[in-house]
Amino acid sequence: MAAPDLLFNLRNNFYLGAFQAAINNSDLPNLSPDDAVERDCLVYRSYISLGSYQLVINEIDSSAATPLQAVKLLALYLSSPDSKESTISSLKEWLADPAIGNNPTLRLIAGIIFMHEQDYNEALKHTNAGGTMELNALNVQIFLKMHRSDYAERQLRVMQQVDEDHTLTQLTSAWFNLAVGGSKIQEAYLIFQDFSEKYQMTSLVLNGKAVCCMHMGNFDEAETLLLEALNKDAKDPETLANLVVSCLHLGKPPSRFLSQLKLSHPDHTLVKRAAAAEEGFDRAVQSVA
Repeated sequence: MAAPDLLFNLRNNFYLGAFQAAINNSDLPNLSPDDAVERDCLVYRSYISLGSYQLVINEIDSSAATPLQAVKLLALYLSSPDSKESTISSLKEWLADPAIGNNPTLRLIAGIIFMHEQDYNEALKHTNAGGTMELNALNVQIFLKMHRSDYAERQLRVMQQVDEDHTLTQLTSAWFNLAVGGSKIQEAYLIFQDFSEKYQMTSLVLNGKAVCCMHMGNFDEAETLLLEALNKDAKDPETLANLVVSCLHLGKPPSRFLSQLKLSHPDHTLVKRAAAAEEGFDRAVQSVA
């Protein structure tokens, strides 16, 4: 009989975006040293997802295990634009160190950071060997960003062979189905629906369902789901961006949500696109004038 997985609920909360629940329910007794490090990594990554970068930077000191040092690098990278270059330089040094360079958490954080940088080839250098479900899931995301759904599908099959019912396998299937579109949208919707019935509703699950609804032309239902997501996290960039899109389709003014997005996430793709469109429009007006 297999030993119970003491971190199952903590991992699940983290994967589904229930970050505060992950933090609140992380006081687990009788963990092995390895499990304790993984627990701490998930807790600190939850704080990072909630925007508490400084707490993570302050609490992880130089004597901490390699996975925790990697998590601290992610907090440093996200905390300020000024520290990005030095953080990436430290990251590359660590990855080149034969003693720690192959650590799965370090490779995962490298993949996340290089994906943020939109340097997908560099990200894959460190994630492509896989080794954990999170690394496999990140590979699928990177391939989808590169518009290589063929490679993404291959990686997803690997995950399905390891554990078809794993939360990350199901989530990754939903992302893949959304990217492929067409008849696959209904399958993605059912996965998010299943999550919403089994676990607590999070912004991530509500946004997943809402995007499926938008693809299927159900913008009223999408708006209802997104407003519920906004109640859970008023600054979530994906919720705000999806609300802008659904408002436009419903013929409602999206300006309030776009303003919120500009204030809290000025680097968001939608903000940059809106700014570029405004500049283009201004130029056209000037040329006519």
